[in-house]
Amino acid sequence: MLARLTRILLVLIALPLFAQDQTDEKLARFILGNYTKFERRIPMRDGTKLFTSIYVPKDATASHTYPILLQRTPYSVAPYGDEFRKTLGPSKLFARGKYIFAYQDVRGKFMSEGEFVDMRPHGGTLSEATDTWDTIEWLVKNVGGNNGRVGMWGISYPGFYASAGMIDAHPALKAVSPQAPIANWWIGDDFHHHGTFFLPHFFNFFYSFGQARPEPTTKSAERIDHGTPDGYEWFLQTIPLSNVDEKFYKGRVAFWKEVVEHPNYDDYWKARNLAQHLRNVKPAVMVVGGWFDAENLYGALETYRSNERQSPGAANMLVMGPWFHGGWARSDGDHLGDVSFHQKTSFFYREHIELPFFDQHLKGTANAFLPEAYVFETGTNEWEKYDAWPPRNAQKRTLYLHPGGRLSFSAPASGEFDEYVSDPAKPVPFQDAPANRMTREYMTADQRLQGRRTDVLTYVSEVLEADLTFAGPLHPSLLVSSTGTDADFVVKLIDVYPGSTPNPDPNPTNVQLGGYQQLVRGEPFRARWRNSFEKPEPLTPNEIAKIEYAMPDVNHTFRAGHRIMIQIQSTWFPLMDINPQTFVPNIYKAKAEDFKKATHRVHRGSAVGVLVVE
Repeated sequence: MLARLTRILLVLIALPLFAQDQTDEKLARFILGNYTKFERRIPMRDGTKLFTSIYVPKDATASHTYPILLQRTPYSVAPYGDEFRKTLGPSKLFARGKYIFAYQDVRGKFMSEGEFVDMRPHGGTLSEATDTWDTIEWLVKNVGGNNGRVGMWGISYPGFYASAGMIDAHPALKAVSPQAPIANWWIGDDFHHHGTFFLPHFFNFFYSFGQARPEPTTKSAERIDHGTPDGYEWFLQTIPLSNVDEKFYKGRVAFWKEVVEHPNYDDYWKARNLAQHLRNVKPAVMVVGGWFDAENLYGALETYRSNERQSPGAANMLVMGPWFHGGWARSDGDHLGDVSFHQKTSFFYREHIELPFFDQHLKGTANAFLPEAYVFETGTNEWEKYDAWPPRNAQKRTLYLHPGGRLSFSAPASGEFDEYVSDPAKPVPFQDAPANRMTREYMTADQRLQGRRTDVLTYVSEVLEADLTFAGPLHPSLLVSSTGTDADFVVKLIDVYPGSTPNPDPNPTNVQLGGYQQLVRGEPFRARWRNSFEKPEPLTPNEIAKIEYAMPDVNHTFRAGHRIMIQIQSTWFPLMDINPQTFVPNIYKAKAEDFKKATHRVHRGSAVGVLVVE
């Protein structure tokens, strides 16, 4: 098995090839001088035409051919007309490496015909899979100089279209890279985490994206202007959520009405679970995600897992770096917020992982360096190779919550509890600085101020005498009770730095790293769905209930001298909506009088399961 002894020390090698890209201006001139652009409306099997922008190397001929790289997107293939894109493909390396690039507006978006459907369910006579098939069929037959091999990639929503395209794939489709793909919008991606509603992310995104397009256009809808950077106060105005349409959307966002009418994990949401359809996948797959992706961390991990489980024997690879959403494509990947990773991780990924993957499967370039899982280990800040994810040698351990705020791998003896009062009118802020959006930096933010509140429970281990690595999902198992009839429970895994930790140099934000409490992973669960996501149940006041769920994976080493911390709280605002703590059948229709203070108890025996790499 490839593990720590196979750590990759080639990061410095990545620099020479990137130096060839020089400036964005020079790359844009290279594209203009070496590619021909044309636009076509490609007909689908029902006659709907999808607008597609195509860039072909000028030296492509019947005897000098190139593979096709396709991206399908709801975010526009701009620029339209005679203007050229300033970069092509997943990174700058691809334009110089010469591919045929095709960008397509999906059905019902921008310049394509048809009706747009959010997370269009798979199956039936028309789907994103059939639109992908028809597009590839046309490209292979009508774009001169192609070698008959096609690849797909996309980040976020385009990642969803890449995943959909590899189901019942066209035989010419040989390599697909869903990157931060949406997999399930209710369980863990973007706007819901185990059904808990992520308020600013949904509100800001759909204010623009969700507005209907009356006819094909090259323009995007207007974005929201909050009028203030203080999202904490601004989003308190949206509570209760029954006010949202009347006060803000004003009937312009049809998808909001769908969300309101489907508060539980019913057939509407189940049909939009793309991961269940990843069966018998034939193309080679490289799923890419970021450990600190605030949007689609779940989608990357679930897409890899589902493909691994449902397409045994397929070429299925996972890449996880220390990135925010899409950070591998649009940042150096050397830090997030105040946390440094001490290397430009994105450079290494682009040159040594992404480009070789597509070159191997589309150009036939031999490559012996790509393992099953190529993952960055935070804490030690090193790339690791594994032949399985989670690693085969990861052992199950349990972290128990003890009296006095202690955390240990040993079970406590007493049957006591810890309690706090949760007030919907004064929710726990999700970060220290004001923000009217879901910030990327919250994923590594300091938790010291949150832990000092009386409505946050904190448990901390003794100082570690040796490094300790968690690799894989986390599994909270909580015994809880409440004076209310509903409640949220947010579990956070935190790395506590030694008090002697030096500050970075330079230190533009004046961060104090001594005693820094770095969020490693946080995930909420709404108690009403503890027994079934389909059928919510109220809590019985003051009666103990068990809540068990899976948090997204980590690959993090707590260094010797550090401590492990678990925090538990019931609000995380405005990152997620506020639970009224009174059970109502549809939480989106709760009234102001439903929001009440409640005392929540976390009983002894509560714990968090982890996977430890020995």
